[in-house]
Formats: sequence, C-alpha cells, structure tokens
Amino acid sequence: MGQGSSSKHAHLTPEQISSLLAQRFAQKSFTPLELYCFNAVFRSLADTESGVRYWSEATLCRFLELPDALGVGSVIFHMATYLGAFPLPSQAPAILTHDALLNVVTILTERFRVVLKKGGRELWLRELYRSLAVYDKGIRSEIEDKEKQRVANKSQEIATSSSNLGFAIDAPDEGDDDDEQEDDELVLRALESMDASEVFKHGEQSNVHHSIIPTDNLLKLVELLLLIAPIDPQQSISSLAPDLSSDRVGELRQAANVILSSFGVENNPGVTYRTWNTVVSLCLPHLFNGLHPLFEHFLFAKDFDFSKRKNDSSSPTQETKPIIPQPKTVTDPEPLLREQGEILNLTILSQLSFFIKGNQLFRRLRPLYSGNKHGFSMGSFEKQVFNWRAPTILLTKGRLLPATPSSTRERALEELLPPKRLPNSIPDTATNDTLIYGAYIPTQWKHTGKSCFGDADTKLFQLSPTHDVFPASTFSTDFIYFNKSPTNPPGVGLGTPFPSQSAAHSHSHQIFRPGAVSLHLDDALEFGIFTHLSEGGGSFRPSRLPCRKGKDWQDRFEIEELEVWGCGGDEVAEAQRKEWAWQEREAEARRRINLGTGDAELDRELLKMAGIIGGAGNSGGSMG
Repeated sequence: MGQGSSSKHAHLTPEQISSLLAQRFAQKSFTPLELYCFNAVFRSLADTESGVRYWSEATLCRFLELPDALGVGSVIFHMATYLGAFPLPSQAPAILTHDALLNVVTILTERFRVVLKKGGRELWLRELYRSLAVYDKGIRSEIEDKEKQRVANKSQEIATSSSNLGFAIDAPDEGDDDDEQEDDELVLRALESMDASEVFKHGEQSNVHHSIIPTDNLLKLVELLLLIAPIDPQQSISSLAPDLSSDRVGELRQAANVILSSFGVENNPGVTYRTWNTVVSLCLPHLFNGLHPLFEHFLFAKDFDFSKRKNDSSSPTQETKPIIPQPKTVTDPEPLLREQGEILNLTILSQLSFFIKGNQLFRRLRPLYSGNKHGFSMGSFEKQVFNWRAPTILLTKGRLLPATPSSTRERALEELLPPKRLPNSIPDTATNDTLIYGAYIPTQWKHTGKSCFGDADTKLFQLSPTHDVFPASTFSTDFIYFNKSPTNPPGVGLGTPFPSQSAAHSHSHQIFRPGAVSLHLDDALEFGIFTHLSEGGGSFRPSRLPCRKGKDWQDRFEIEELEVWGCGGDEVAEAQRKEWAWQEREAEARRRINLGTGDAELDRELLKMAGIIGGAGNSGGSMG
C-alpha cells in the first residue's frame, strides 16, 4: 500500500478498526439469514446509553442461560469484553456493541477460520488465553523488565506496534501521528488480504507471557465446559441440567479440579501461556467445543413470527424480511448416556470428550462389561466384549496398594514384579487418592496368540487424580494383548510386549517387566499396574504435561471397578446381539450331539479330537 493510501486511511480509531474487521468477518463467515438473526437478537435485548446500544453482563448471562450455581457469568462476560476488542487487545475491555459482540460470536464459534489464511488454531488459543488472563506485575516483573529492555532496542516501528497491540497496561501514554499512520496501514493491509493474523504479527507473542490466568476463573470455566460439552445447536443449557443439584455441582467441581491439576496449579498461583498452550493442545484438544453451539444461539432468533413475512407498510420502500424456519424438535431424544456405570457418568463422559471427539461418545456408548455386574474374570470379559466390532473404552478405578502386602494375593503380585523402586503418582498429602486409568481401543478385541493388536489411534489416559493422555508412539506397535493362558504374563496388557516363546515356557517365577508407559491388569482382574518412565521407549508416549516433565512413577492398585463401553450406534449393538445368538445356537447344538457310542465321555473326547468343541489350547475351551 502506497503513502497516498496510507494517508487516506490514517488516524483510524480502534473502534473503527474493530468495526471494519467485524464487517469483513461477517461477510465471509455468516449467511445472510444468520446475520439477520444476530441483528434481531442484538436489537431486541440491547440497552441504550448516550446513544450507544450495548449488552450488559446481566443480559449476556440471561440470554446464554448460564447457571447461577456455577458462578461463571462474570468469567464469560470478561472473555467477551476482551474478544470484542479483537484484533486490538490494547483497547480491551470493550463495550459489547453490535460489532464487538459480532466479533465475540465469530471467534467463539470459530467462524473466523473461514477468513484467516494461516495460524488459525494457534491464534484462536492465544485469544482465548488472553480473554481469561490478567496482567501479573508481581510474578512477571523480572520478565517484564527484560522485555522492556529488548523492545527498547528495537526500531521505532516495531516498538510502536508492540505497544499498541499489547495489553492495555502495556500501552504507551503518548504516540505521534506517524506511528498511528503506520499502525493503520498495518491493519488495512491485513484486512485487505483477509488475514487478520498479520494485525498482531509484531509484539503479540511476547505480551501474552506477561500474564496469568487466575485459578478460580479457570475452574469456573471448566465446570461450565463440562456441563455444556454435549450441547447441540439451539439447545439450551437448562435442558441439559434442569435441576442442577448440589451433587451434580460437586461432581463438576471435582472433575474440574482434576483437569486443573494438569496445569500444575497446586504449585502455581495460576496458568501461564506456555503451560496453557501445551496442556490444551496435547491433552484437551476439544475442551472448548461446547462454546461453538452455545454462542450459535445468537444466530437463531427464537421469538420471531414464523408464519409470515414482516413488512413495514409505513416506510416509503417496503423491506421484505426472510422467513426463519422453525427448529426441528425431537420427541423424547435419546439420552446422552443410556445408563450410568459405576465409573462412567455424565461428568466423566464430558471429560472424555475433551480428547475423544464427542460424536463418538454422546448417545453412542453402550455398556459392554462391568466387573461388579458380570464378574471379575477373563472369561466374562471375553464373552461381553469380543463380539463388539467397533472401538471400545476401558475404564478401571482403584486405590493404591499398601507398601507392605496384607494378603496372599498381594504377596503373589509382589513376587511377580520387580522390587518397587518407582514412587506412586499420588503423594501422601493428596486429598484425592482415587485412581482412574483407561484406554481407547479403536479396533475389535481378540486373542493374542503371538502378537498384540491395536493401531496408532490407541490411547492410554488417566482421569483421576490428574487428567493426562498418553498417545501411541512410533517406537513400538505392542499396543494391547489379551492372554488367558498360564504363560507369563496372563491378563490384559496395554503397552507391554507379548512374551517371546522362549520366555513363555520358562519357570513360573519369571519376573514380569511392564512396558515403559503401560497399563497391566492381572488375569483375575483384581490388581492393576500403571508404569510411567519419562524417557519413553515403548508403545505409548510419556506424559507431556509441564508439571510431570521428567517424572517416573508406578501405581500398583487394587481394582475396585472395571468397565468396558462400546462406541457405536444401534447397528453395532444389533450385530453383537446376532453374534451372541449365533454362538448360543452353536453351543446348544454341540451339547446335543450324540455319536451313538452309548458313552457320553467317549463322545466328548471324539468331538474334542475333531475340533468341534474346545479342548486344551483351543479358543473355545471355556465352552466345553
């Protein structure tokens, strides 16, 4: 852009820049009908003061139906006033005018990705962080001094850009006309190319490191995100929680504290940008998905007259308004979770949806196996799970074993394992001592005669007392084994190589060595062992949480509850039902076979030799 163009657009006010960007966003990101609905919603609820139409905090909270019990209204309003100033956060907090609120909806529904040409996800996470953060003078003063010195050594243009595009507290007291022209030119170039990320190319990255998100604010937001994780477009929060009881609020608070532990808030007064970016990107990639349909409520006007077009006959030129279709109503919709398990409930389901896409979970899970219902045995596990031809989720819950074995079974487990040299993951002073580990298994379960099964989408995870995810690595493909034979190690293993043939027939007291990052359940499904070595080297990657960097641990725990849930719709459940029916018919036919020898035991031995019924070493042995 030449000097003439620069002078032509010089001295744009921040409000004009934000308004211009909102208009360009709207042109590319919304349909005419959506814009019409947004305008109508804004006008119908806006307050007016000194000729300015705006939304108050009370209006925003009432429109979104935010529950008072969570106390999250002020947090959402704080986010909105900062996002409303996009792309100039130095002007935040912004009054929620029409254009400012349009910016908020564009960003929180991620419609801006249609406009941005690069850096969309990174930019989005950074703006969400900024909308929650506060400038922290006490903790960041040393960093701030170094940053000021660095900025002072830069050119005047970069220094000016950094100041104008940072936090409000970073803004300079004065500036000359030439600096304003350069800033305007930068903004206009970005808008003309429809790549708003260029607007804060200079200075933006450094300024976020001067801030911190208060723990209490993030806790309230995560509680809301857990509640609204399954929300559908046009669905109100009140329909998800018509009676937000104290017990449900307690569940949400407990799960939110588990998630916050991933950010290391126990040892810090809040969350820094570096920690935020790492934890959200790696362990909570879908954390904010619930905000999309929530803020899409602005794009549907609920109280319009749907039966006719609205015409203003008194105006010289009549304007025809579009007809807004009625939303589709579903009678008795399928519940989010058909039945709650002893581990899996609606809150844990939402927590899972933060790293497993919700379209695989909500209204899609079927209970396959429960140890307390079907029995803690490998045979029951196999019968209930193996015929499910779709992904499954395994969940196990328990308590740490004492350092000194207190029963025969605990002593037998200790003899099987090497001496415990790794610490527990839970310190003695922890208030939450409940362990919940699990796995996402994308393939059908099967017996592992010589090798493991699973693929690169397999995941290990921890849901309590810390939220963590251990994705598959490229180092090894020893993802899962299911071994009922007496060879070492019998049980269910995730992340531990299946024993070689030479090890299989060695003496019975061979030491079992778990994989570097692995979960093992013994053959009685009585004990579990989760091992984590920070150097990795196995089938699953070690923890990438900043608060767990370089830490090794091994949790040996008694299994209190064990569940397997099938991911899939009715068609998968029907296929499993047909498979069960077929197996029952086959088993009944085998029981009724009479070879005419007159000796039932001889008939049985002949059937074993023919391979018709199970014998030693056959997969059907439990049926005989």
